[in-house]
Amino acid sequence: MIGSQYKDQDHLLVALDCIIFGFDRSELKLLLIKRDFEPEKGKWSLMGGFLTQHESLDESAERILHKLTGLENIYLEQLQAFGEVDRDPVERTISVAYYALIDILSHSEEIAEDYSASWFSIHELPELIFDHRQMVDAALKRLRHKASTHPVGFELLPEKFTLPELQKLYEAIYDTQIDKRNFRRRMLGTDVLRKTNQKQKKFSKKGAWLYEFDSEKYFEKMEQGDNLVFKPLN
Repeated sequence: MIGSQYKDQDHLLVALDCIIFGFDRSELKLLLIKRDFEPEKGKWSLMGGFLTQHESLDESAERILHKLTGLENIYLEQLQAFGEVDRDPVERTISVAYYALIDILSHSEEIAEDYSASWFSIHELPELIFDHRQMVDAALKRLRHKASTHPVGFELLPEKFTLPELQKLYEAIYDTQIDKRNFRRRMLGTDVLRKTNQKQKKFSKKGAWLYEFDSEKYFEKMEQGDNLVFKPLN
């Protein structure tokens, strides 16, 4: 029920849209679905839904993400609000966008089979409905900024990874080639990568050492006031 204090104010819809980035060990990709209702039925869209009366924005984003993809307990961060008057042709709707980061190879099959979603390279995106492309561009900009000083990139990798895989990830995020020597020096210099006693031998007989992100060491450094830089030098 609308309180009497607000009865003369306009009441608007609030939507939640999720920009889901994934990494497949070679490319940064975006998860999209085909919209199943009008307007723009059959066109490619971000995952989205509407805020209900008794949930917070974060709760709503998590609910929608789980309903449309089955994903839960993944990295999810609020991006910004999009509120152009005519962004939705049906009714005045404010959208609060979130972006999520996942390791594609750990989730890809279940998402594709159970939820009819498709992964697209960020370099080959189809036309998106409404202002969804603007949301994607804003999320990519935020990801690049955040990945330079925070370890969010590791959310796109499995728990154990090789340095070549990590380099490929950062090259995909920043869309640039990175010098191998400089990359290894910068990443190992953060002192938050823990070398395991295991090797990945999928691509060579010699194999590559597997590493893990040491979250305890990272937070310890943050408490000490260390300013870590993850963005590699070219």
